[in-house]
Amino acid sequence: MQIAYRARDITEAHIIAGLLRANHIEAHVGGHYLQGALGEIGAAGFTNVHVADEDWVLARALIEDYEANRLEQS
Repeated sequence: MQIAYRARDITEAHIIAGLLRANHIEAHVGGHYLQGALGEIGAAGFTNVHVADEDWVLARALIEDYEANRLEQS
């Protein structure tokens, strides 16, 4: 498995994982337990979206499209 995306928080990680799953790429969100380690302070950089090695290239392409669209709408 490889990290396809390093999310800012657990919510963003699940949004990306949902995008990948909707496109038939199995995705795993890691860092659930680390998120709460800092209590009320939002932990950043601990939540990653992992995909199988063979899905990494397609996953990155979908994520880049998502990010480009998100920036265009801002």
